Amino acid sequence: MQALKLCALALAIAGAAQAAEPAKANKPSLADVIKASKPGEWRALDPENTLYMELPGGRVVIELAPDFAPNHVANIKTLAREHFYDGIAITRSQDNFVVQWGNPDEDKPRPLGSAKAKLQGEFTVPIKNDKHFVPMKDKDGYAPQVGHSNGFPVGRDPKAGVTWLAHCYGMIGVGRDNSPDSANGAELYAVTGQSPRQLDRNITVVGRVVSGMQLLSTVPRGPAPMGFFDKPEMRVPIKSVKVAADVPEAERSKLEVMRSESPSYAAALESMRNRGGPFYVRPAGHLDLCNAPIPVRETK
Repeated sequence: MQALKLCALALAIAGAAQAAEPAKANKPSLADVIKASKPGEWRALDPENTLYMELPGGRVVIELAPDFAPNHVANIKTLAREHFYDGIAITRSQDNFVVQWGNPDEDKPRPLGSAKAKLQGEFTVPIKNDKHFVPMKDKDGYAPQVGHSNGFPVGRDPKAGVTWLAHCYGMIGVGRDNSPDSANGAELYAVTGQSPRQLDRNITVVGRVVSGMQLLSTVPRGPAPMGFFDKPEMRVPIKSVKVAADVPEAERSKLEVMRSESPSYAAALESMRNRGGPFYVRPAGHLDLCNAPIPVRETK
């Protein structure tokens, strides 16, 4: 009888230990999810809200977010259409932070044309502006609720009734001075390092890079304070910035973005939240907003 009790106890201990072991199920990978997605779960970029920034190394494609920063987006498109950005340069590359571009010669300000010189910061917008929000179930330290809207990472505060774009990798922000109304889009930056979410609701975010991010993230770091280049030859010249709608269709980048409200994107989030396969011993069971990028693919 004692032997049977010991045997039962050993089996119970073994069962508990087995239950405590992490699951190693062969779960679908992100690549599997993308491969199984349906054509209707993808959307083309809107040419009227897409920018092409031409660098010596190639094209950077930026998707603008007028729902979150309508005044700044309109000003930026005006600046692009009036060729303000043509011939400016990347003037700053700060390690683990941002790459920034603008007029390299502060002593010779460029005329803004018909664009506005000052805009009130669009740090948040009313929740009613966002018709496409899909919440994530994961907790976040910077916002009561996070999720995606048309592929953009967003935070929101339902009690305050406001929402905003988050400072994730590849997001495009508008440089400003201390005054909240000191920005106009003439100085822009892309996040190239660890997501500086402390900037959320403090700087206007206008869009994100959907293609060509490697051209920005590999810019050599500037030696001067805050990563600025202290020699003109270190700057990266910008050939032009154009609104995609103004570019002949044959010359446009053929890109599609997975719809954030699609079942495939929900599956993509789960594949990133609990990664399977032979490598992962213990799935995280959690997904940070900035570690949940929307898939982008080229089309023919």
